[in-house]
Amino acid sequence: MSMYLCYNISYQTTTIPKGDIMSVYHIVFSPTGGTKKVSDIFTASFSSESILIDLTERSRDFSSCSFAETDTCIVSVPSYGGRVPDIAVTRLRQMNGNGASAILIAVYGNRAYDDTFAELQDVLADSGFSCIAAVAAVAEHSIMRQYAAGRPNAQDAETLTRFAENIRAKMEAGSLSSHLNLPGNRPYREYGGVPLKPAAGKSCNRCGLCADKCPTGAIDTATPSQTDPKLCISCMRCMAICPQHARSLNKALHAAASLKLKKACSGRKENELFL
Repeated sequence: MSMYLCYNISYQTTTIPKGDIMSVYHIVFSPTGGTKKVSDIFTASFSSESILIDLTERSRDFSSCSFAETDTCIVSVPSYGGRVPDIAVTRLRQMNGNGASAILIAVYGNRAYDDTFAELQDVLADSGFSCIAAVAAVAEHSIMRQYAAGRPNAQDAETLTRFAENIRAKMEAGSLSSHLNLPGNRPYREYGGVPLKPAAGKSCNRCGLCADKCPTGAIDTATPSQTDPKLCISCMRCMAICPQHARSLNKALHAAASLKLKKACSGRKENELFL
């Protein structure tokens, strides 16, 4: 099994205090479930108990999420065009880290994660978290599902488990620096979204599930067939959860986008650990 361990050396020597971890929080933005699969594997291997905070919940007051310095927060987000989804950024910025340790997980669909780590690290640091470790992981692409199909798989699970155990051991030994050096550019790459927006077909029975679960509130509750293209982030949750399979993408645009990504998404990308 291939396993890449990327140790980024920092010349600053501040370390995380040695000792027990008080509480573990599982903070995740995962509209279609791929990021949560990765995060679930990692979190279960890191700790037998954790508290889930779902960043897709529109009704939650994230400003009430305040942590202690002895807490550990595993923050998992998908990479959208090499960036952190805007809505996840907004909700993470509302939290109060208070020095809690943060383990960053960036999940991507076998293309690249680009500036996702740089942005996520900046957002968490601004919110008072101490970023101590990071993992880049591959999951099935949420739009072009033929890329990284079936991932995370058993091989990924084994790798993520080892990463989690490695980080936990180093935390307990007090050997991790609070000055984590991660890949990514500043300013971040531009991302204007994608033109693929799910639309409701004739089989829509107006159950309203898509509107209720949309992370951004882009779907009208009274008329679920109506989607606000400015609010839609093409996360594909509405397609993934529709009981009638009534929502779909423009086939021509989808085919064109798939072809455009074919070269970049070919071959198996491996998970990476940054300490």
